[in-house]
Amino acid sequence: MNVNFFFEVLIGGLLSGVMYALVAIGFVLIYKASGVFNFAQGAMVFFAALTCVGIVDKFGVSLWVAIPLTIVIMILLGIAIERVVLRPLVNQPEITLFMATIGLAFFIEGLAQLMWGSQVHKLDLPIEDVPSEYLMNKFNILVSQFDIMAAAVCGLLVTALALLFSKTKVGRALRAVADDHQAALAVGIPLQRIWAVLWAVAGLVALVAGLLWGARNGVQFALTFVALKALPVLILGGFTSMPGAIVGGLIIGASEKMAEVYIGPLVGGGIEGWFPYVLALLFLLVRPEGLFGEKIIRRI
Repeated sequence: MNVNFFFEVLIGGLLSGVMYALVAIGFVLIYKASGVFNFAQGAMVFFAALTCVGIVDKFGVSLWVAIPLTIVIMILLGIAIERVVLRPLVNQPEITLFMATIGLAFFIEGLAQLMWGSQVHKLDLPIEDVPSEYLMNKFNILVSQFDIMAAAVCGLLVTALALLFSKTKVGRALRAVADDHQAALAVGIPLQRIWAVLWAVAGLVALVAGLLWGARNGVQFALTFVALKALPVLILGGFTSMPGAIVGGLIIGASEKMAEVYIGPLVGGGIEGWFPYVLALLFLLVRPEGLFGEKIIRRI
């Protein structure tokens, strides 16, 4: 076995896993505080990326002007979703809320294409997708410079979110809401305002994920399927844990690349797309609550 090639595949998979984790965190934010599995997160990723490049193409502004404008739009979108969709459905069964987010996903996808068109857009970030010279010269390992920078950006955002939740008054309120909605209301925490903040943050996370995946694969409808890759990440890490989303993302990213390279040739290739789901299914049989999820004891 070529050791350098092994580490190239492993590192590339881990860096991709960091970006999977970022998408998964968007799910965790909403689910942890409101109990809603936001099926529309993938549509929000697509909407954010398409809006950003749409502003650049339509109005002729630079990317650095379009990004702040898109941040504002995504925050407003998150707040609007909470007020128009989530708030009227408070105290409804979870399946009702889940179905509402499915409908919301189709609405956001259609709105994005209605506003900016359905053609594939190229997104050029100031990060070249070329092998890192340092790693190539020092260790003779070919790892994309873009993957390294994208992982660094994801890491900074995750760190900022962790500090927000652990060190600020808003973060303490978020944790209280996540633990017990009724108790949070009893001590005067404005539940609906907290949910609005969460949806706004989820919109910001969707923008960062959309820009990174859009720069790699082009801004197109297929970005909505990135959310589907986050599902195995959530199953492994747990639906309510940000650290779980990170660890799950690393496991899924690394395992799918390793499987494609080393197992794929034995079975005809093309297993990268479905291997994470098989891994998640096997994991469900052993620990259905995820690595960092709370274990549920069922009495029969």
